[in-house]
Amino acid sequence: MNASWIDQTLKAMQNKRILSFAIAFLTGISLALGEVELKASARFSFLGSQPAIAQIVIPQEVWKQVYQRLPDLPRENQYISRETGQVASENTLISRLIRYHLYLKNRPPTYRLDWKLTLADYLGVNEVILEPQYVGNDILRENPLEGDRAAIKRLNRAQRDALVETLVTLFNPRYQEEIKTPTPSVSPTPSTSPNPDVFRLPKPGDAQLLKP
Repeated sequence: MNASWIDQTLKAMQNKRILSFAIAFLTGISLALGEVELKASARFSFLGSQPAIAQIVIPQEVWKQVYQRLPDLPRENQYISRETGQVASENTLISRLIRYHLYLKNRPPTYRLDWKLTLADYLGVNEVILEPQYVGNDILRENPLEGDRAAIKRLNRAQRDALVETLVTLFNPRYQEEIKTPTPSVSPTPSTSPNPDVFRLPKPGDAQLLKP
């Protein structure tokens, strides 16, 4: 048997083995990418099924819009940053209130009742706010809790209601449309037929109907 032929055969088998390995490797990568793509597609599909609020509303920006709509609200942004030693003007009463509501109490931002509960916390008539855990205490030189409580207490009822309404509207843009669209009322149709469940005493003339 020719030695060169044997070498050629071995090389062909080796090349075939390498080719098979490459095909299997590429197939595995293709399947893996397909699975990743499928998971990503399902994930985006899931996000697409969520309300628009979960995709477009940025909590860190909402407080600015609140002050734009309600410019008379106290800002309480005179506190000094521990990191920079400068006034933290972006750390405002409403930004802290929103962070407390969302991240410390884990309350949903789209219901008026939940925001009222948060305001009740500040007013001292609901849950106790623990000073060491209050938002801003870790990044400001002075804990802003007492000042924030005093600021909320200075608001009258109309201002607090306006604040709640504004927060709900900003976190749920559809809320304003829903309250503007009245639900059509359906008037009950009067029934002319007697109620079969109501027992009626026989009248004197009804006895004639029983005679054969």
